[in-house]
Amino acid sequence: MAFSILDSQRSASLYAAEIWRRLTRRAALGRISAMRFAGSTPDRLVVAPIDLRIADAHMASEIYAGRFALAGRMVDTDGQSPFHMDMFDEAFLRALHGFGWLRHMRAADHELAFANARALVDDWVTVEGRRLGGLPYEPDVVATRLIAWFSHSPIVLRGADHGFYRRFLKSIALQTRYLRLVSASLPMSATRFKARIALAMASLCLPASSGTIRAAARNLDREFQNQVLADGCHVSRNPMVLIELLMDLLPLRQTYVNVGHTPPHNMAAGMDRLFCGLRFFRHTNGELALFNGASAVSADRMLAVLRYDETSGAPFREMTHGHYQRLAIGDVVLIADTGAPPRGVASQAAHAGCLSFELSSGSNRYIVNAGAPVYADSDHTGFARMTAAHSTVTLNDSSFLRFSQSEFLGPIVAGGMRKVSVESLDENDKQLGFSATHDGYASSLKLLHRRKVRLLVSGHELQGRDQILGLDEAPPKPGNQIVAVVRFHVHPSIRISQSEDGVVHLSAVDGETWAFVARDLRPEIEEDVHFADLAGARASKQITLTIKVGETSQIDWKLVRTALPRAAS
Repeated sequence: MAFSILDSQRSASLYAAEIWRRLTRRAALGRISAMRFAGSTPDRLVVAPIDLRIADAHMASEIYAGRFALAGRMVDTDGQSPFHMDMFDEAFLRALHGFGWLRHMRAADHELAFANARALVDDWVTVEGRRLGGLPYEPDVVATRLIAWFSHSPIVLRGADHGFYRRFLKSIALQTRYLRLVSASLPMSATRFKARIALAMASLCLPASSGTIRAAARNLDREFQNQVLADGCHVSRNPMVLIELLMDLLPLRQTYVNVGHTPPHNMAAGMDRLFCGLRFFRHTNGELALFNGASAVSADRMLAVLRYDETSGAPFREMTHGHYQRLAIGDVVLIADTGAPPRGVASQAAHAGCLSFELSSGSNRYIVNAGAPVYADSDHTGFARMTAAHSTVTLNDSSFLRFSQSEFLGPIVAGGMRKVSVESLDENDKQLGFSATHDGYASSLKLLHRRKVRLLVSGHELQGRDQILGLDEAPPKPGNQIVAVVRFHVHPSIRISQSEDGVVHLSAVDGETWAFVARDLRPEIEEDVHFADLAGARASKQITLTIKVGETSQIDWKLVRTALPRAAS
């Protein structure tokens, strides 16, 4: 794919910014060594925060037997310590060194599990405690581990001798000092937010001066201010980040209350915004919309967060800062991405899915995006980011965003779409709708994509129009060889069939049915893959409409609800 001079300049700017960031980070950090982070050892832990993540006592038995099921992979240590083994699965190692699995040991609630937890923590301290490098000391892993150690310290320390007690606290103190230094040089991202949460937790859980507590609170305040937009969207535009942050912020807020300290100034309002954002991205069946890195979330995990939602009111009609649309009438909800990707590190999980939408009705999701795999280092991650993995238009089977392939920059957005314009089509007594245009194919193909969507006030009909336009917004001239494909990814739980007249029928298990039709085009049903599933990628189906640009520049389609659920009929 050809890219413009602007894209080349953008790439050069990204490289320059990353070089500067690394140089300033190296200058700020200086020489990393255990001696540099040596200091006094706390004499106790003040408090242990709660952990909202779902625990499974059966997993404690598996861990005791040397079988670690983490990040979608089962590793049998065959009697060895997992920290002595050579393993190369990054997602597994992040989960292992993050120690979130301690919650399973706590759920087992017996002395054998507690002793096993203590032995594994002690083993980590012996093997990794003074290396201060590699994956175990990446900021997000350190933050995750500190939060887990604070939260599950009661079971780790139960029955411990004085020697272990001191080694444990000494390691916590060293990791806290390390994270405090490295977090200051992190770019604005969910990782930095999590590091600030872990440090605020450390200021409460360890004996600390009031100045240390206030400094940690101020740093966390800045993350709320800089990363949580006014409409509740995170700067990354990834709905999944909202859940991850709330899972750690809720225990932290309660810890402030438990120890009698005032929470950070922006914490209450910031968490309210996060809850508002989470409500925006929830479908009618309670599941999360799949945009920009979001993946499957278990119902238990979602409910563990939402039970603490004290905000009220309906979700916003539009995220004006995060740039999403939500059309909701009765039990029908459409959520659409109408925004450009964030810049720099914040775009590491961004997808080329602008103008894609998802449609849910009642307890069913009908049209979806393929979503991100549950584990970020999956072989499918790159495919999931492509335009073709989203319910939108693809031109010449290419994506409208260019992702960096450089290990130096990481998987950030390096070129492509720059601008999205949006207009409301709402009419109070007729419909909710929007018209949006993006320039993702402007530099490569000299074309724009415009999508108009209307949800009629009855809630039974969704009308759509996709237009391929020239840069002057006029229809392209005949004669080019550009092919446009409109894709509608169907959720794997929906049965799909096609009648002789070309109408595609989408049927849910509860009997609710929607019909898909297109003007002057016969829809095709093709094989598909749904990446965002807790059990791994699943086979699914997609509806496609294909045209040659120039011969046809406009595609009209609609979805009509033809049968209600049996319980509601």
